This record gives sequence, structure tokens and C-alpha cells, in this order.
Amino acid sequence: MEYETIIGLEVHAQLLTESKIFCGCSTRYGYPPNTQTCPVCLGMPGALPVLNKRAVEYAIKMALAVNATIHFESVFARKNYFYPDLPRGYQISQYEKPIASGGFIEIGAGSRKKRVGISRIHLEEDAGKSIHPESELEGETSVDLNRCGVPLIEIVSQPHITSTQEAYLYLTKLKQLVQYLGICSGNMEEGALRCDANVSVRPKGTEKIGANTEIKNLNSFRGVEKALTFEINRQIEILRKGGVVEKETLLWDEKKQIISVMRTKEEAPDYRYFPDPDLVALRVTKNWIEKIKKSLPELPDQKKARFVQKYKIPEYDAEVLTSSKELADYYEECIKHHPQPKSVSNWMMGEVLRQLKEEKVGIKELQIDPKDLAGLLKEIDDGTISGKMAKEIFHQMAHTGRSASEIIRGKGLAQITDEGYLTQMVEEVLKESAEKVKRYLTGKEKLFDFFVGQVMKKTQGRANPELVNEILRMKLSKRRNA
Repeated sequence: MEYETIIGLEVHAQLLTESKIFCGCSTRYGYPPNTQTCPVCLGMPGALPVLNKRAVEYAIKMALAVNATIHFESVFARKNYFYPDLPRGYQISQYEKPIASGGFIEIGAGSRKKRVGISRIHLEEDAGKSIHPESELEGETSVDLNRCGVPLIEIVSQPHITSTQEAYLYLTKLKQLVQYLGICSGNMEEGALRCDANVSVRPKGTEKIGANTEIKNLNSFRGVEKALTFEINRQIEILRKGGVVEKETLLWDEKKQIISVMRTKEEAPDYRYFPDPDLVALRVTKNWIEKIKKSLPELPDQKKARFVQKYKIPEYDAEVLTSSKELADYYEECIKHHPQPKSVSNWMMGEVLRQLKEEKVGIKELQIDPKDLAGLLKEIDDGTISGKMAKEIFHQMAHTGRSASEIIRGKGLAQITDEGYLTQMVEEVLKESAEKVKRYLTGKEKLFDFFVGQVMKKTQGRANPELVNEILRMKLSKRRNA
């Protein structure tokens, strides 16, 4: 029997506000444990929360970006449950009346595009963080409450995802959106973007959705793929043996690459939601929403379409170049100084991305600014250096921060284009390789590359290859016709 997969993802995005959602404590990452807290974010008796307007603005931006319906009135609720890093025993969230619902995120490309529906987007506060020991012998679990009250939006997808690949594409697109909007760093290592996955499998051709499990502790996109693959296979194996999949909350162990049971799955009533008595209903106006809409930046799909139309580059190139706003900005800045879109695109997708991967940095950390990359490409077009030599110079630029012209002048790397000198070099090579010349003239034409290589060796790789080829062909043709 064949099975199909049904996946829904719940993504928490930490909003890039300077202060927490209901108090003035800092949201900065990396400070000593429990140093960024106050009675409000810890939920002390008598402490009254005050909503952060910027957090609401960011939630509206996300809703607009995915074509969701923004509700003019939403309500904050207390979600009651016990957990070590939740000191007051409840979390302020939105339940029955979220700030937005509906909308979609489009994944894939060309004819393989697919819309993954959004169920809801709601505002909530983060809980603290439990730091567990590596083993029972190393001590007790510690709790850092700095994250209590940090503003989040939770984006809940419809169960429209049917494979691990689609889940990866959806998460990549969502991360891209929050980064373009400037509302979340997307840094999973710092917990700025976190994902829980709801998974169910069923025999193909049936409509009823079986019991689903929820996987937590997914801290990378590849981790999501691996955890989903593991859980899908586990559920299929249970069903094939005639068993029943239990509704459970599971934890993914990245080190062991296995899933373990965290707890039996709670239903919504187990959380005991009720309206927060300290917070009035949140009301947003149509004028404010329109104002926010006008402030939205050019989003990834819009930018991609513009790149294809304006710069006449393939859709694949545009997809890669717009994968991050910083990379797209770098590309356009480079074109300002060297208006050859495809040439710049080739270098960006080749040497530039290769260098970033090697250094494990983003485009902002690259020591070559767009103007200097444009300068390097101009040196190629002017015939000052060859494409092969340019790659070597590029790497020197990346490690030294110097411009192409400085490196070329400093090391005497300019191409030799003196026709008289190169003719002399060609004559010497043909004289020194008389036997090979005879073989070439009898039909062994592959030896042509040998002659080119010898000329390049004599000139330490500085000879203009096109001119060398031209002179060689002329000289060998004369000898053949002699």
C-alpha cells in the first residue's frame, strides 16, 4: 500500500523590536542570564502589561506580505500550562481572535508552483529558556528568563505540505520574507526562527486524516527535513504492521538523529485559554494598515520578476540573486558600475557565492565591495587580464581587500597583448617542438592546445589567449600550405 504525507508547520518568528512586547526590557541576544527581566515580563502580581505598537506593525507587515486578512479587532488570551521556563504558568498569546488569518505562501518555480495556505498569524510573547545538562551527572537544568516577553508572531500553515522538500521550500520562502520585511533576523542559531511540525500519513486515495504528531526542537531547515523523514517513515511502519499512530508531542535529537516522546499531545482545552484581564482588545484602523502597506519594500517575487524583465537574465539567475535582499542589492550596485547584467550574474553565482560558502559569511562580510567587483570585470572586458587570471585575482581581493587594479599593477599581472612579442614566442615554441608540428600537420590537431600551453608557459600565463590562438593558427596554416 502506498501512503501520502500531510504536513502543517507552525513557525515562530522573533520580531526585531528593541523592547519586549509588553514591557521596556531589552530584546538583545547574548546577555548574561536573567539580566533583562522585570516584574512585567516575569508576570509578577500587580505588574501591568502595555502592548508594543511596533510589534503590531510588524505582524501587520507579515500579514500583508502573504495576502492574509487583517482583523480590525483581535484579543489577547492567557494560555495556561506549566513548564520550567514559564515562571508564571501562562503565556500571553492570541487564540480565538488572532490579528490575521488566511493568505498563502507560494513555493516552487515555473509550472511547478504551489500555494501553501496560511491558517492564521497571531502575536504572542516568548517563554524563557531551559538549559539542560549534557548528562545527569553534570548537574541540574538551569533557566534563563531573558527571553520571557520577547515579541513573536506565529505563522500557522494549512496542512497543504505533502513532502519534506515542500516543507524545506516553504520555510526557506518564509525566512526570506521576514528578512526582506526587516521584521525578523531569521537566525535559527539564536532562536529567532523556530519551527514545530505536525505530521500525519494516510493510505493514498483516502480522505480521512489520521492522528498527527507534533515534532519540536527543530533548529535548522535541514533538521526539519531529517526529522520529517524519520517521523514519516516511523508512522508508515506502524500502519503497515497494523498499529495505530498515537497523538504525541515529539522531540528531534539532532545529535542522535532520532525522535523521542516528549509528552502525550494536548488538545486546545488542555491549555485553558481565557481573555487576558489586563489587556483590552487590540483595534487597528484601515488607515494605519494602508500606511503600513505603502511602506512595504519590494518583496522577493516582485524583485525576481523585475530582474528577469529589466536585466534580461534567466529566471534561475534571478531566483538565486534575490534569495536574500543583501545579495540582490549587491548585484544591482555592481551593475551600476559595470552594466553587463549577465556577466555580473555569472560571477555572483560562481566565484562570489563560492567565496561566501568557503568563508561561511554573508555578502555583507565579503571584503570585495560591488564597485571593486565591477572593476575586476572591466579589466577582463578591456583585455587587461584573462578570465582565468581574474579568478586568481578575485581570491586575492577577497583575502586582502585590495582592488583588482592594485593587485594587477603590484604583481605585474597585466596580459601581454603585444602582437610582435607574442609572434616571437609562438615562433620559438614551434621551433622547439618541430616533431609535434609535423604530427599536427599530418592531422593530429589536438596538439594545438599543447602549443598554446607552451606559449602561456613562456609568458607565465600572461599572454592574451585569443591573440595567441590567432597567431598560432596563422603560422600553422602557412606551414601546411607551404
